[in-house]
Amino acid sequence: MPAETRQLVGPLVTALEMLTPQIALADAALEQLCTHEPVIVRLTTAPGVGLVVAAAFVSVVDEAKRFHHAHQLASYLGLVPLEDTSGGRGKQRLGSITKQGNGYLRALLTQAAHTILRHKSGDDPLRRWAKAIDERRGRHVAVVALARRLSGVLWAMWRDGMVYDAQSAAVASAKGLRLQAQSIEQQAQSMKEAAAKARRRQRSIDKGLGVARATARSRPVSTSRRASMH
Repeated sequence: MPAETRQLVGPLVTALEMLTPQIALADAALEQLCTHEPVIVRLTTAPGVGLVVAAAFVSVVDEAKRFHHAHQLASYLGLVPLEDTSGGRGKQRLGSITKQGNGYLRALLTQAAHTILRHKSGDDPLRRWAKAIDERRGRHVAVVALARRLSGVLWAMWRDGMVYDAQSAAVASAKGLRLQAQSIEQQAQSMKEAAAKARRRQRSIDKGLGVARATARSRPVSTSRRASMH
């Protein structure tokens, strides 16, 4: 790496090293809190959805019953396109999304959509659906459409007290989503996968906490702190 680049990147690396312990502690606290929230645990069974996305979704939406259908929620989150009727012929054109509502949750859902599309392995119907849009209309449109659809899937899971089921998500209807509640095997499998996700998160958190402790031990004690210790 050229010296000029190292000079520019160096402060960023130092800042990241200082933040890593704090991030690890925050992740550990979030993990401890969320393991006692069944709704959040169920939502993490959906692809691309981790604790942060699930917790933010529950916090912002507050109650699933606030919304009568998925489109109403998507509109609340600013994930529906603007409608423009012009030319005097009543022809409707769809523009960019409204971006109303909570921008943080909208960004998290968009990030989750990116994660689903980047995931090479597996054959989830949400990814297949979004990939088809990507091929026809481009990645940006596909990501926004997938974020919108994912919000509806999470809302239906919460409303009906269900874990994620790929086959029902492909149907993309309230009836289809309710059908999977009849499958005890699917519920058990999804919760097993959620537990595996939790174990992977815990390993990552433990690793981060190890880095945090090592950083704390290696960090030099300031002059003022040494003076106060005597």
